[in-house]
Amino acid sequence: MPTYTPPLRDMQFVLHEVFKVAEEFQALPKHAEVDTDTINAVLEEAGKFAAGVAFPLNITGDEEGCTLDKTTHEVTTPKGFKEAYAQYVEGGWAALSCETEYGGQGLPFVLNQCLYEMLNSANQAWTMYPGLSHGAYEALHAHGTEEQKRLYLPKLTSGEWTGTMCLTEPHCGTDLGLLRTKAEPVAGAPEGTYKITGNKIFISAGEHDFTENIVHLVLARLPDAPKGSKGISLFIVPKYHVNADGSLGDRNPIFCAGLEHKMGIHGNATAQIAIDGAIGTLVGQPHKGLQAMFVMMNAARLGVGNQSLGLTEVAYQNALAYAKDRTQMRSLSGTKAKDKDADPIIVHPDVRKMLLTAKAYAEGARALQIYCTLLLDKAHGHPDEKVRKDSDELVALLTPIVKAFITDNGHIATNHCMQVFGGHGFIKEWGMEQYVRDNRINMIYEGTNTIQSLDLLGRKVLGNNGATLKKFGKLVGALVAEEGVNEKMAEFINPIAYLGDQMTKFTTEIGFKGFQNPDEVGAAAVDYLRVAGHLVFGYLFARMAQVALREIAAGNTDPFYVGKLQTARFYFAKLFPETATLMRTARAGAKPLMDTDAALA
Repeated sequence: MPTYTPPLRDMQFVLHEVFKVAEEFQALPKHAEVDTDTINAVLEEAGKFAAGVAFPLNITGDEEGCTLDKTTHEVTTPKGFKEAYAQYVEGGWAALSCETEYGGQGLPFVLNQCLYEMLNSANQAWTMYPGLSHGAYEALHAHGTEEQKRLYLPKLTSGEWTGTMCLTEPHCGTDLGLLRTKAEPVAGAPEGTYKITGNKIFISAGEHDFTENIVHLVLARLPDAPKGSKGISLFIVPKYHVNADGSLGDRNPIFCAGLEHKMGIHGNATAQIAIDGAIGTLVGQPHKGLQAMFVMMNAARLGVGNQSLGLTEVAYQNALAYAKDRTQMRSLSGTKAKDKDADPIIVHPDVRKMLLTAKAYAEGARALQIYCTLLLDKAHGHPDEKVRKDSDELVALLTPIVKAFITDNGHIATNHCMQVFGGHGFIKEWGMEQYVRDNRINMIYEGTNTIQSLDLLGRKVLGNNGATLKKFGKLVGALVAEEGVNEKMAEFINPIAYLGDQMTKFTTEIGFKGFQNPDEVGAAAVDYLRVAGHLVFGYLFARMAQVALREIAAGNTDPFYVGKLQTARFYFAKLFPETATLMRTARAGAKPLMDTDAALA
């Protein structure tokens, strides 16, 4: 049976020693009083909930799955899930980073993301129920009318209701311009009231028994809508009608018609939703639904990266413990455990490589997640408009990297950790194969990782001639200038300085080729994102190494800092060099892919 210990020390290192978040919060009026002690206290209690309440339900939830009553269209979640959610709501966790005006605690979003890392380690399938609600809250907070906010945000904040996003249809996945769900005005009803009809699939947490109402955010087309993505509008379509006083009315005809049979995340109800003339209210402007929904989608993309971070961390913890205990063969360099018939497998170089890969990808992902959510807190709450704008632009650049790079790395890491277990990793009761299965969806939903790569290269980089990429490059350049003469930092600074210089030429080259043939962008995009991901991770690992070296130089003998240096050295020696191969394969262009009609006949 797997175990899980919340990585509080690692979180505190990134929060307090690398990014000094309490100092950053002092510049944000609504978070100015959030100090280190408050942060640590919240994280400690969050860890207790994750490890003590959500984690014990992970394996049983996977085994039991969800059950649909096709007569009533109601879904029963695995045993204990509903009760755990009630504890979550009672503890105020749903309201952690929501605005106080709607009953929230008003704490920084970066704390919410740390909470969710631990919950994802503990039980990704369960965590998706409240996780999607937070995205619905953000979308309505940004684009809802005052009346919609009054009716829905307090309930979403408290966790009394949950939310979903209903995008995908049977004939279209990421290409939402093809969706057919229609919205027709209701004669005699208040302005903005529509009758919604259509079918949605792959709706995570689309039906469940946690709460009495579910707030579905549904994309649909108005009768006069232009074709394509420019003709999509967004609607609130609640499971039960909501009266003016906030009480619930009659059942709205938006039903769960089926549950998907999936590779993983069995404890989450991935629903097929049938909408048969359900009443909905327009969110934002007509035909501007994607603009409103992207608030939720971008939050979800950061959340999906966090899911893979959580799974990477828990898989690593269990693989490490197993490798220290499991004995197989003798070390190639001589016996290490003389009192045993064989040595623990952790002495073998390749086992260490697998463990360190998972550890490095977890630590890099944690630093990136915390960095991005700190940027979001600044984008939403800093008094300086330029800081808000710069922070928002950097988050936009980094979001596809968070989603794709961290989830791809999670796939590598969880498979490595399963491999450490040998044959036992393939056996269900050890828990490792579930982490592999659960993580696999993270590379697919909320826009496949190829879509994220096209978004990064085509829209976020080439779309503004590399302006935002240059802003990140300045951060790298500033660190290089600060530590360039420090010999102890050379092994961390030199690689990112070199790649930073290469990145400009690499990007310009692909952009020029793409101008002549757009397929060149499609052919290079996935490799490009991984190169960019390593540049970002490299910058963050260099900052973590910088802190560790300063502590050691100051006489701190805590082996924690030595461990940070060793992990950074491993990352730069064994993982970061992948960038050279990736740039070469990206430069190979579109011809080896597109000039293949005979091969793919």
